[in-house]
Amino acid sequence: MGETIEKVSIIISKGSLEGVYPGLIMANGARSEGIEANLFFTFFGLDAIHKERLEHLKVAAVGNPGMHMASLIGVLPGMSAIATHMMEKKMEEHDIPGVAEFVEMIADSGCGLYACKASVELFGFSDEDFIEQVEDTITVGEFYGKAAGGEIIFT
Repeated sequence: MGETIEKVSIIISKGSLEGVYPGLIMANGARSEGIEANLFFTFFGLDAIHKERLEHLKVAAVGNPGMHMASLIGVLPGMSAIATHMMEKKMEEHDIPGVAEFVEMIADSGCGLYACKASVELFGFSDEDFIEQVEDTITVGEFYGKAAGGEIIFT
């Protein structure tokens, strides 16, 4: 039997529902198992911790092979809204919390939440743009320091 994982650091780089939830689920699962966890939000993943954007994440209907439809259909007006509504309804049926509630729950469990300094600067954000659960805006080097001795997962 292999060694057990004691620490995991998860990078969330996508700003869509299907891009954010895998990292949140992995972090929640890690904390539930007593594993130390950190979430590092970079590029469009920052939307998941942005005060004004986290409640407006959508399912990407174009170029998403998981949608099982032609990309051409995904470009039709309203397809992203329909796909998002269907996904949110399905998650509600399975008692999966919304992004804001899930992030708060994960932070309350002791998971560290960090914004990528380079991405924050690139998009012209400031620390005040993010939810209170974000511990800090850090560089990639600082993220590696927090991840040291553990596994890194890129979602």
